[in-house]
Amino acid sequence: MLRRSVLFSPGDRPELLRKAPGTGADTIVFDLEDAVAPARKDEARDAVRAVLADPEFEPDAEVCVRVNPVEGSGATADEDVEALFDGPGGDDTAGRPDALMLPKCTDGDDVDALDALVPGETPPVLALVESAAGVLHAESVAAADATDALVFGAEDLSADIGATRTDEGTEVLYAREHVVLAAAAVEVDAIDTVYTDFSDSEGLREATEFAIELGYDGKMAIHPSQVSIVNEAFTPDPETVEWAERVLAAKAEADAEDRGVFQVDGEMIDAPLVAQAERVVARATAADEI
Repeated sequence: MLRRSVLFSPGDRPELLRKAPGTGADTIVFDLEDAVAPARKDEARDAVRAVLADPEFEPDAEVCVRVNPVEGSGATADEDVEALFDGPGGDDTAGRPDALMLPKCTDGDDVDALDALVPGETPPVLALVESAAGVLHAESVAAADATDALVFGAEDLSADIGATRTDEGTEVLYAREHVVLAAAAVEVDAIDTVYTDFSDSEGLREATEFAIELGYDGKMAIHPSQVSIVNEAFTPDPETVEWAERVLAAKAEADAEDRGVFQVDGEMIDAPLVAQAERVVARATAADEI
């Protein structure tokens, strides 16, 4: 599953929900949480349910629904799950989302609680880690059976710990790196935080490139204009793909000759570089198939 770009769309705006696949995002998130005012939650659930159940709605993107937290003083995930899976058409697999996003995860028990709420097979869960407790227990969140991706939320984390957000992002760098490590340890995707200034294309490009350097697989987007920039950054350029293909070809030749050491373009290649080349080719192949 390629999740370079993960675009949010408010659940109470059915016209935007239907347009979201046209943005080119790999994953579109129908948001029932932060993007919807408390008084409009029921309206949003009905709108999301109707769009998902519409046989004419056939998106190429992965369709994810961000439910509300499993616990809290306001709306909770059980109400969302009931509307999505137990309402009219709830047993129809064509009306089920491809994935669920669970916000404010503090440990793996939160993901397990959502898993227990869903009738039948639970779709892959994109677990949002956006608090001090969530970051510290990111390994537990990642290891939950239903978790398919860890998603880092820098804005809520900063509010939780009282940090001041800066352009450099040093105040959340440790947490940002920790989420990648937790995801990599159990081989689930790592999705980076949003870039809030959707008018700053260059800033978004730099932030996305840095996320790639850290090891992230994708990045959240809050505006359709951000999607193409994020997708382009996460898609290897032709020169990088050619290098990766030369590395893998040389490895195959070395394996055939029982040679443990080989070089490409004058550079000695070891296991980490082979793994990097494999990731490059996999990403390029996946992007080409979209």
